[in-house]
Amino acid sequence: MNLPATSARWRLGLLALTQLIVALDYNIVYVALPDIGRELGFGPASVQWVVSAYSVGLGGLLLFGGRAVDRLGARRMFMTGLALYGIASLAGGLAPGAGVLIAARAVQGIGGALLTPATLALIYRGFAEGPARNKALGAWGMAGSAGLAAGSLLGGVLTNYLGWEWVFFVNVPLALSCALAAPRLLPADPPRTPGGFDVPGALLATAGSALLVFGLASGADAGWASLRAAGALTAGAVLLVALLAVEARTRDPLIPLRLARGRSLATTMIVIAVFQGTLGGGYYILTSYLQPVRGYSSLEAGLSFLPLTLVCMLAAVKLTPPLLGRFGIRATLAASTVGTGIGIAAMVLGTTADGGFWTLLPGSVVWGLFGGVAFVTLFASAGSGVAPHEQGVASGLATSTKELGGALGLAVFVALATSTPHLLDGLHLAGWTAAAVTVAGGLIALALERPSLAEKLTKSPALEGAVK
Repeated sequence: MNLPATSARWRLGLLALTQLIVALDYNIVYVALPDIGRELGFGPASVQWVVSAYSVGLGGLLLFGGRAVDRLGARRMFMTGLALYGIASLAGGLAPGAGVLIAARAVQGIGGALLTPATLALIYRGFAEGPARNKALGAWGMAGSAGLAAGSLLGGVLTNYLGWEWVFFVNVPLALSCALAAPRLLPADPPRTPGGFDVPGALLATAGSALLVFGLASGADAGWASLRAAGALTAGAVLLVALLAVEARTRDPLIPLRLARGRSLATTMIVIAVFQGTLGGGYYILTSYLQPVRGYSSLEAGLSFLPLTLVCMLAAVKLTPPLLGRFGIRATLAASTVGTGIGIAAMVLGTTADGGFWTLLPGSVVWGLFGGVAFVTLFASAGSGVAPHEQGVASGLATSTKELGGALGLAVFVALATSTPHLLDGLHLAGWTAAAVTVAGGLIALALERPSLAEKLTKSPALEGAVK
């Protein structure tokens, strides 16, 4: 679709602002976690539920949300997601106890499960694959990085001067503004695509994904062998296996299995799970190091995140489009993911007993530089070669994997960080593990994208000549 330059800029601005809201909420909560845990009675391990409840709602409904975008319309789901997000943010700020806050965060996740695939589908459909889409995704990624930067700083300011409640209240006017602008800036939804809605698949995908995320998030708190953690993981895995069996026999499946089997999307799903898992773990490690270990205030901790996220923002919008144009998606994805792992390792080197902002700075810059490129490249890969009417489900698959990876990563890194008598030793163990896993993710991307021997033979000119 070719849009007039002015219309395209305004539309992209709205979609980028929406990504900023989602990223702002993600990072702003991390800085406020110590205050939230203290005032609402969370324990050291259970406070992760402020993050994980959002992941359960989001991860559980992303596949449904992606298909709803394709079937019911991207603009309609975009506005519905914003409404849920704003209402849940208001409820979270007013929460009198831990249970209400967790419920509000889960509803925020449901809103995000509609909003995220709708936003990506509108970018995929509105900007042609290639330079135009790469630039649009770069701006989208820059807005996400800006949200992370603003979240770190704004979370510290709001928590320090107004209280943790305001890290939720700040979303309300932003979500309302975007919802009011959407009817004017976004195209009307096309007629609904033919075919039914796969209700059994939607139920299985939602229940299976939600149970899997719930089990992962419960391990550090309840114990990995507990009924809550192991039982939920087992039940979730069984339901997802059943989902695959149902989808293989459904006429209009929630998940077209040929998409998931495709090498490009399958590789993207693996790498994005690794990337998000170590991202969440890395932010947890930094927050725990700066506040409980070094005694930084929430404002000082927020300022310490700025170099990482500002460099990430610059890399997303300035470096990623030319790198994708010159080296292609696969090479850029592998190199940037390996570089992200190196950056995390450099950051861990800076987490010394008497360190702080300046010892973390080199690692923050390297992590932000490569991480900004990797984040945009992952979503460029998710939409590459996918038909317009399936962009919603493709983004839903990629984002579902992202959330499952994030939940797994957070659970694993919380467990590692709290596994030793001294917190700093545990944070080092978690950090080195995150760095190694991220580098492995980049190497996996490189290995999976190499053509197999059979593919090389079938594409060789000699064999083609012999067949002819």
